[in-house]
Amino acid sequence: MTGVTPANPAPRGRRLWRVAVALALLGAILAWVQPDRVLSILARADPGWVLAGLLSSTLGNLASAWRWRDLAAWLGHPAPLSWIVPVYFRGVAANVVLPGAVVGGDMLRAWGLHRRGMPVLEASVSVVLDRVSGLWGLLILGALALGAGLWWAPATGWLPAVQRLGVGSAEGLALLAVGAAAGMAVLPYAALRVTPRWLAGWALLQRPALRWWHRLATHQPGQHCARQIAGSLVVQTASVTVLYCGARAIGAPLPWEALAVAAVPIFVLATVPVGFGGWGTREAAAIAALTPLGYDASSAVAVSVLYGLYPLAHSALALWPVPQVDRAPPQRGD
Repeated sequence: MTGVTPANPAPRGRRLWRVAVALALLGAILAWVQPDRVLSILARADPGWVLAGLLSSTLGNLASAWRWRDLAAWLGHPAPLSWIVPVYFRGVAANVVLPGAVVGGDMLRAWGLHRRGMPVLEASVSVVLDRVSGLWGLLILGALALGAGLWWAPATGWLPAVQRLGVGSAEGLALLAVGAAAGMAVLPYAALRVTPRWLAGWALLQRPALRWWHRLATHQPGQHCARQIAGSLVVQTASVTVLYCGARAIGAPLPWEALAVAAVPIFVLATVPVGFGGWGTREAAAIAALTPLGYDASSAVAVSVLYGLYPLAHSALALWPVPQVDRAPPQRGD
């Protein structure tokens, strides 16, 4: 017989490669930090702080669902929270069990919006921009926290690590960090307002591949940008609080603002599409980000493991029934 080959062998190979890399990375980290020591630290964790971390993680995910709903509405497809919330938590559950970090759950969310009537392009863009919004809020919060820590509590935060780089004074760096945060906060709105002039008018934005940008730029961009930034700051504040509760739970507290800076590499590397639910890359980032603050590697991994266990608990909310709604016709920009 001629020309019969397995369907899509490359994607399957890439998935297996990702899983292998993630397992190897996680295994190497555990071997390095001594699993018995990590388990001993976790066994002594304060239940009250563990519960507080779970509550903060749940609130953060609810705020994330609201932010995604607002973004979908901005793109022309309003959906009720009673539908958005269970679909969002199903995405959280998919991220836990499917390889590829956050990719599996994001695809599930985009498909859910498409089934409600949103075009595939806009449904996919809503999820991608939701991730970008979260990352942008994380960078803003990290910059604000760095500025606050350098200005008000330099001895307990990142000043020693910054001084080793031999750059500037604490006050100057603090002002620079706050200025960067302010610039990042207004940049999305400025881009939406200025971009049409850079792209020779609206004609280019009328093309099908960019119709979503046209929609964002012409439907209350100021109001929606502010809501996205505010929502992302709430989400990331809750997420940093989860780390803070984890640090308190294992008896190794750190200032909240110091953890907000450390959270930037930890959360970013957790989204790298390798392995399951960020395991491995998150622990590696936790070691790199928390050891400059005085943590040993085992304690850093213990905090990261606590953070990673909360999505497992949230997976139970994937059983929350999704209400049946009529397929809504897609709404596109003028």
